[in-house]
Amino acid sequence: MKINILTIIILSCLFVSCNSENQSKPKSDNALEFQNKGHKLVYDMVQKVGNYNNLLDKKDVSYTYTYQTPDGKADISTEKYIFDGELSYGNYKKHERTFPQLEGVIEQGFDGSEYWLKHNGEILNDESLLKRVAFNRPTNFYWFTMMQKLTDPGLNYEYLGEKTIDNQNYDIVKISFESEDNKPTDIYQLYINKKTSLVDQFLFTVADFGKMEIPNLMKLRYEEIEGILIPTIRQYKQSTWNADVTDKPWVQVTWSNVKFNTGITKEDFKKQNKM
Repeated sequence: MKINILTIIILSCLFVSCNSENQSKPKSDNALEFQNKGHKLVYDMVQKVGNYNNLLDKKDVSYTYTYQTPDGKADISTEKYIFDGELSYGNYKKHERTFPQLEGVIEQGFDGSEYWLKHNGEILNDESLLKRVAFNRPTNFYWFTMMQKLTDPGLNYEYLGEKTIDNQNYDIVKISFESEDNKPTDIYQLYINKKTSLVDQFLFTVADFGKMEIPNLMKLRYEEIEGILIPTIRQYKQSTWNADVTDKPWVQVTWSNVKFNTGITKEDFKKQNKM
């Protein structure tokens, strides 16, 4: 899954890389074998918010993504995803952090096999710009489905114990990703509310940018939409591994106007089509 260069890059894409390990579909409940207490806590949390099968039942989603940094810059996009196949589309009416060098409407898409980019309706084939699209599209999709995907195969769980923050008791679970080439992978440290079973906050790193020592702390507020608990209000900034933060301002992110099962099809995600 965000002021230094790392934060700017992260925020322009709505934080955090989405490694190829994250792309696989989750196992069915019957196939799960819990590694330890941390794994069981994460599984219970996912059942509380709604698992990936619940998202597949919704077929697709559209929402407005607003991302505001303390320096006054913002990205505002209309995001659309199909959950089966992880198709992703974003229409940026404001992109002061994402492609600030381009004026007008920016469209990004992933149709299941190809990443594409349009500027004011014209297809762009610049390789450096398409590399950013290849980061943005799976990243934004992953952030929306993150809670559900925390029971994907290829994840390692470690229970770190309990902690009380602001009179609330938490179970702390560290999650890392398996790596076939021994490259560093993202790390998440979840603070699971012992009363609600929800993740109120979590620490995260961004391995794609080589910044593993200093995590960011993300705080969440949920909204129930059609039976799914979605963390539609988010704020984050740099932290320590003890979840201590400075008095610097937060980056603010909101997901609004969330609608499931809108009727979009896979053909709508092709670059020759208009969304």
